[in-house]
Amino acid sequence: MLLRLPLVLARFLHNGRLRMLFLGLILLLFMGILLTYRWQTDVQLCFIDTEPTESASSGPVTDGNAPVPRIVDDVLTTEPKPIPGRSIFFHETSCHRPKRKRQRPDSQYNMLQLTARQACAIESAALHNPNFQVFVLFASPTYLHYGNSSTGGSSGYQRHQSIIDAILSYKNVHLRQLNLWRYAAGTPIEEWLKDGRLFRSSYLFSHISDFLRFLTLYRYGGIYLDMDVVMLRSMEDVPPNYTGAESNTHLAAGVMSLAPTGFGHEIAEACLQDFQRNFDGSDWGNNGPGVITRVAQKICATKDITLMLEDRKRCRGFKVFDRNAFYAVPWKHWRHFFEPQLLEQTLAHTKDSFLVHVWNKHSKQLAIKVGSSTAYGKYAEQHCPRAYAAAGDYF
Repeated sequence: MLLRLPLVLARFLHNGRLRMLFLGLILLLFMGILLTYRWQTDVQLCFIDTEPTESASSGPVTDGNAPVPRIVDDVLTTEPKPIPGRSIFFHETSCHRPKRKRQRPDSQYNMLQLTARQACAIESAALHNPNFQVFVLFASPTYLHYGNSSTGGSSGYQRHQSIIDAILSYKNVHLRQLNLWRYAAGTPIEEWLKDGRLFRSSYLFSHISDFLRFLTLYRYGGIYLDMDVVMLRSMEDVPPNYTGAESNTHLAAGVMSLAPTGFGHEIAEACLQDFQRNFDGSDWGNNGPGVITRVAQKICATKDITLMLEDRKRCRGFKVFDRNAFYAVPWKHWRHFFEPQLLEQTLAHTKDSFLVHVWNKHSKQLAIKVGSSTAYGKYAEQHCPRAYAAAGDYF
C-alpha cells in the first residue's frame, strides 16, 4: 500500500480539478490557522496594558475642545479599595476592541460600556446592601467619558451615559479596572496564568470571568455576583461561605460568598487549585460551576447535593442554599421572566428568593418594553429604579 502511495498522489495532482480542490483546501486551512492566531493575539492584547497611567479621578484633559476620556482607576492602587469580607463584586470581561476607522474622537479607546440590565444588577446590590461597597471590575483597560448626559451628543450616547450616571449616584458603587497579570501576582494561580492556556479557550470571555471570580474571592472575600441578577433583599447579614444549588447534580458559580480569612480563604484557594488542575477550554461550564461543585463535593465528602442541603454539619460550615435562594427559575424556563401571562406565577415562585438570575446567555436578545407587565420589569421597577428609568423605551 505504501509503495503505491506516490503513484496515487501523482495521478491525483495530474487531475486539474482535484489539484485545484486540494490547493484550495490547503489555502483555507492556512487562512483558518492565521485568523485564529490573529484573533487570539488581538484578544490577548485586550487584557494587556502598560504600567498604570493617569487615572480617571485626576480630572479631564482636553484635546482641542473635546475632553479626552481617561482610564478607569485600578482596583489595586486606588482608594477606596475593597473592604475584605464587606464588598460585593461584579466582573465585566468583554473586550471592545477599537475600530481601525475612527468614526468618533473616542473610538481609539476601549470605552466603558454597561447595558441597562447590567446596571440593574449593580444598582440592586447597592440599594439593598448600603453597608457593603459594590465594585464593578473591568478586566481590560477601560476608559470613561467625562461630563454627564446633558453635555450633548447622540441619543444613544446620552442614554448610555444616563445608565452610568444611575449607578454612580450610589455612593457605595465603584468602577475599577484590573490587569490580569498584576491581579494574579502573589496568588496560587500566578504561574498558571503565564502558561497562556486561558487565552486558548473556546469560551474566552466566559472563562476569564470564571478565573476572576475565584481570584477576587481569594484576594478579598466578600460576595461575587453575576451581572444578570436582580437582588431582591439584603444579604448583609447572611453569614459568609456559601453558594447555591442550580440543579440536583450541580452547584452554580453565579452567586458565591467566602470569608476573607480562615475557612473561607481555604475554600477560595481550593477553587484556584481546582481551576488550574482541571481547566478545560473546550467546556463552557467546567471552569465555573464545575469548580465550585467539585470543591464542595470534597468539603462535604459527598456528591449528593441533597445531603449537602439537609446535613449542615457535613459541609463544615460551608452553606449550600437550595435552588429557591438564587435560581428559583431554572435556565430552561428563562422566558418566564418575560411573559406577561406568567407574571403572577413567577413573582410567587421567587417571593422567598434573595435574588433572581435571568440567564442572560439565553435572554439577552429579548427586550421588554418599559412599563410592561413582566416579572423582569416588575423586579427592575422596584429593585433598580434608576437604571430602569434610564433604559429608555426598552429594558
